[in-house]
Formats: sequence, structure tokens, C-alpha cells
Amino acid sequence: MDFTFTEEQQAAVEAAKAVLTGVAPDGVPSPALTAGAVADDFDRALWTRLADADLLSLLLDARHGGAGLDAVALCLVLRESAKVLARVPLLESTAAAVAVQTYGGEELKADLLGRAGRGELVLTVAANGRTGHDGAELAVTARQENGTWVLDGLQTAVPWAQNADFVLVPALSTGTGRSVLALVPHGHQGATLAEQISTTGELLGELRLDSVRIPARDVIDADGAWEWLRNLLATGTCALALGLGERVLAMTSEYTGKREQFGFPVATFQAVAVQAADRYIDLRAMEATLWQAAWRISTGAGGALPASGDVAVAKVWASEGVRRVVQTAQHLHGGFGADTDYSLHRYHAWAKHLELSLGPAAAHEEALGDLLAAHPLG
Repeated sequence: MDFTFTEEQQAAVEAAKAVLTGVAPDGVPSPALTAGAVADDFDRALWTRLADADLLSLLLDARHGGAGLDAVALCLVLRESAKVLARVPLLESTAAAVAVQTYGGEELKADLLGRAGRGELVLTVAANGRTGHDGAELAVTARQENGTWVLDGLQTAVPWAQNADFVLVPALSTGTGRSVLALVPHGHQGATLAEQISTTGELLGELRLDSVRIPARDVIDADGAWEWLRNLLATGTCALALGLGERVLAMTSEYTGKREQFGFPVATFQAVAVQAADRYIDLRAMEATLWQAAWRISTGAGGALPASGDVAVAKVWASEGVRRVVQTAQHLHGGFGADTDYSLHRYHAWAKHLELSLGPAAAHEEALGDLLAAHPLG
């Protein structure tokens, strides 16, 4: 079996590296040194460069101006973006667009996808619910009324919500009891945003929906749409954790190779080498489980468990692994790791945000146990 990436996937990585060259996390103020968010908007200049390189349309079909690639290609690009802490809604906007492409109506696709792929429209997804612990689809109710859908509820910690043109909101249909996905335009009547700030210092939004009316055309009512989108978002977040972890371990290796103690580089000390080796093992496990999950989402290939099982395994390793990598990096950097003139503190903040976004490993292990009980491997 050939596990190498395709030429198209490798080309996407090279394009991403070219666009991201020169993006420096050191240039953004520390959240600890600012009264509010680090910026009022995401990096629009970088967003334009990503669009010009066709990296916002990677997963869209050719008829919508895209390359027709898969979740593996997206995760490869996301891994590169995390190495420089790229401040763009690449994951959320791409995932929302692909959900529309896969499950939306033809009129909605024609109106939305071309503009999203060109970067003219920015999409995001409300995936955290009220608390971040319960299912996001349980935080909002949706009912049909006179040819429209009426939404009520609240979604918290919506990424890039302050600057996105549309928020894709999962909701529970009171009529059928299944999840639907509604596109809520920015500033829509009945939809209000309250400012929140993440551990990264980036703006989030608390989205409150009070009898918000959405035309049926802009609501996706299809079995499995929200579960598929949730799995793609989770797998993409694992890719971000992997890229961040790889960059942090490289920074740690470079620092310990130069820092001398007793006349020798500290990297030559057994205690330092063992800790670095453990984190390398973490990253390789994160990588293997990420590609397994991305492959299952991309191909729809069958297995002993649904794709959500592979996603759960990837989330276990990513949430635990990225935390261990940055903690070890801080330890091996000594006091230098806390210096706000050095970029490690920003990687640490982003790692904590990713860990919280993924959720605790114990919860994913419990979900995996439930899947194993429902789908015995024997």
C-alpha cells in the first residue's frame, strides 16, 4: 500500500509554504500586554494571498473554481499555517464551504461557493454550543414557519465571528429531531454578537439568536451533514495542533543545541534528550492518527468503526500531545520561554486554545468506548 501524498497534495503544501514565508508570530503583540484583543480583524493581506494561490478553493469542485482535492490536502495546508500561527479562518471557511458543496442546494452553491473560493466571502462555523462541552446542535432550536426557518438560542466562542460574512450554525429541528445547518448573515435581524477573547488573544463571538428567520434555501436539512462537518473541523484542528507542535519542537531543538551549561550544549544531556525524544514520539503519533482520520473523511472508506472513531483517536493524541510538547518546550527553554519578546509564549497560548477546542482526551476515550460497544470488532 502506498502511503505517500499525491502530486496535487504535495503541490498544495509547496504553494502554502510560499505564501506563508515571512509570516512571523513574533510581530503580534502578546495578549498579556494588551487591554483587549491583539487585533480587530484577521490578517486580510494573508487571506488575499491565500486566495490568489487558490488555497481557499482547494476542496471545491472545478465548476466552482476549485481544485477538487480532499481533507488530506486541507490538513497538509493547515499544518503549514499553524507553524507560523497564521491568523486567518482557513479551516472554518473551507469547512463551511465544503459542507455547502456536499449537502446544500444548487441555488445556494451557485451563489456562495465561487465567492468563498476567491476569498470574497468569509465563512465560519459555530461549533462550541453554549458551554463547549455539550453538542453545538443542542444550543439552538430551529422550526419551520411560513416557508422559513426560525432559530432561537446561543452559540459561544464562535471563531472569527466579528469579521465573517456568514456563520454556519448547527441547530436541532423541533419538527424532525435531527440537526440542520443554517447560514446566518453578519448583522442579520435578531442575531447579536458579543465580544469574547480567546487564550490566543484573538476575537471570538457569542452569537445570540432571537427568532432569527432564515430562508429555506440557506438551511441544510440533510442526514449526517453536521456530523460530517464536525468531524472535518475536529480533524483540521488536529492538523493545526500537529503543525504547531512540530514548530515548537524545532524551536526547542535549536535552542538546546546552542544553550551551553558546564561547557556543553544542554541538548547533549540525557535528561534533555529523553524529554525531546518523548515529544517527538507524541508528534509522530499525532501525525499517524491525523492522516488516518483525514483519509477516512476523504474517502468515506468503510471500517470496523465509523469515521468518528478515527477522529476520536486523533483528538486524544492531539489534545494531549500538543499540551505536552509546549510544556516540555517551556521547561527546556527555562526562563527564556516566558520572555514576551520571544515567540514561544504565543505558541503556548495557541496550543492551550487548540487543546481546549479539542476537548479533554478522557471525553474522546469515552466516546470511542461507546462506538466500540455499538460496533463490536469481533
